[in-house]
Amino acid sequence: MVLSDVHFYHDAEDRVVAACHFAVKAWKAGRRVALAAADAAERQRIDHALWTADPLAFIPHVEATSPLAAETPIQLGAPGDPWPHGDVLIHLGPDLPSEADRFAMVVEIVGRSEADRIPARQRWRAYQAAGHRLSAHGLTPRD
Repeated sequence: MVLSDVHFYHDAEDRVVAACHFAVKAWKAGRRVALAAADAAERQRIDHALWTADPLAFIPHVEATSPLAAETPIQLGAPGDPWPHGDVLIHLGPDLPSEADRFAMVVEIVGRSEADRIPARQRWRAYQAAGHRLSAHGLTPRD
């Protein structure tokens, strides 16, 4: 088991936009990214957002189950998919990802609703109990 650095980013106005921002930032820093969203419609929004984020740039991404996943820096999938690396996991699911201890870094994106916050608090406690290194960051701009 790897003790991951787990970063919770809370108060995201749009979790998909935040996830794409962190995925692109990690990719530009030379990291490999597994972007896990339990909902297929949310994965489609992520795919679309990565295609349209910068009209003059190509952000390389594929489904985690694609034959090209091992060669592509950003993979989209569901929690539990067979990720071809153990670098960065950006997690949008409601439950603790079973594969979290495979990754050097886990990024949890938490929205503003109680429906997002309550399961995030449970995931925080579970990561803490497992001994992961935790940090919390706010995404709301300060006045």
